[in-house]
Amino acid sequence: MVGYKGLFILLFALFQATPKTQTILFFGDSLTAGYGLSTEEAFPNLIEKQLLKKGKKVKVVNAGLSGETSAGGLSRLDWILKQPVEVFVLELGANDGLRGLPLDQTRNNLQAIIDKVKKKYPQTKIVLAGMMVPPNMGKEYTTSFQKLFPELAKKNNATLIPFLLDGVAGDAKLNQADGIHPTAEG
Repeated sequence: MVGYKGLFILLFALFQATPKTQTILFFGDSLTAGYGLSTEEAFPNLIEKQLLKKGKKVKVVNAGLSGETSAGGLSRLDWILKQPVEVFVLELGANDGLRGLPLDQTRNNLQAIIDKVKKKYPQTKIVLAGMMVPPNMGKEYTTSFQKLFPELAKKNNATLIPFLLDGVAGDAKLNQADGIHPTAEG
């Protein structure tokens, strides 16, 4: 499973021998915010608890906002980057895809977000959380959307989580009634 549990393993490895507290900023949409869940059940908070339990010195900032698009994220990024960040987890684009927004627009917005983070904090590690869109968006759009995240990760030397909801998406037991947002178990 590559999803959020894979992200935990990745972050654990990044902080193997770090003496000072490291800030991990999760910047995303309702999946990051933990839509329909308590604050403690949102996946960034679960990752923080696991890392702290393993003795890692981390501070997790959950900057998830329900309904957020890549354009909305770009517009609020400067305010979010007022604090230094060692790892920036970018989880945006799903709402763009669900709305059928032009993929060039999404790509440009995500690239601009990455560029701003790198400019302000050049040593920050970027983790890009990939998403998928339902096939009803059309084969060409769906295929192009799936390529977007690996292409951006490669271009920016970012770590890629191919599909954040791997092992969760499509499993009714792990999703809320809307079929989009994970339950606490998901």
